[in-house]
Amino acid sequence: MSGERIAIIGAGTMGQGIAYVASVAGFEVAIADAAPESLSRGMDAIRSSFRGGMDRGKISPEQHESALGRITHHSTLGDAVRGAAIVIEAVPEDMVLKRATFAAIEAGAPATALLASNTSSLAITEIASAVQSPERVVGLHFFNPVHAMKLVEIVRGRLTSDPTVQRAQAFAAAVGKTSIVVRDTPGFATSRLGVVLGLEAMRMVEQAVASAEDIDTAMRLGYNHPVGPLKLTDLVGLDVRLAVADHLHATLGGDTYRAPDVLRRLVAEGKLGKKTGEGFYRWPEGES
Repeated sequence: MSGERIAIIGAGTMGQGIAYVASVAGFEVAIADAAPESLSRGMDAIRSSFRGGMDRGKISPEQHESALGRITHHSTLGDAVRGAAIVIEAVPEDMVLKRATFAAIEAGAPATALLASNTSSLAITEIASAVQSPERVVGLHFFNPVHAMKLVEIVRGRLTSDPTVQRAQAFAAAVGKTSIVVRDTPGFATSRLGVVLGLEAMRMVEQAVASAEDIDTAMRLGYNHPVGPLKLTDLVGLDVRLAVADHLHATLGGDTYRAPDVLRRLVAEGKLGKKTGEGFYRWPEGES
């Protein structure tokens, strides 16, 4: 499988991370984004990831050069997916956009290509209905930061075939990840659980139970979480968390997934977390 062409559509945070781990694993990676500034920022971030990998001793300078050389960037989706064995969509969490992207992917990619979405909450079955071969569509939900997080959530749509799931599992293993397979239900497994914790932590901030820092410390040291739910929200993006919460609230009902006022206020103020420099925390430039 190593050496195959992997096309990644979307050069945002998740697309960048998937491109990095795939190239390090030996895949030829083509990353595309219709917005030139997003593509430029994405390639800069990928180069930064390689420098960070060398600084941490995870890759050698020789591995850096060879892996970076396996990444090409493209301004059109068609150029990226041509000849690809696997296509991974990593565009924003908007169903209309994802369906349009998948229709374009199917039109340009080989008929044998695995078609995957990195969505964290949207229905794979609905995304797959935009293509003529829904049996080869699967969810490949990576986690941020991709280079550090070991899990890939494989989401099986209603028409996803067994061979498609098996290929997705093989790819996850090839890039060094452990995978789980879940049924296509709102929020899958990880988003349903993770969003509940994050939203409750936000309500505790609203109620002045404790500071964001102390709530996160409680989960890190009391429950052995590697990062607290509020810092994780900043890393993921408050706008992303709000979109997922609204989707889950609309599909599952009840108050469990109702977004707290503090989340809506921060998003309205443009305080989206690390990517804007402020969310529940302040993020000096270059801080991780």
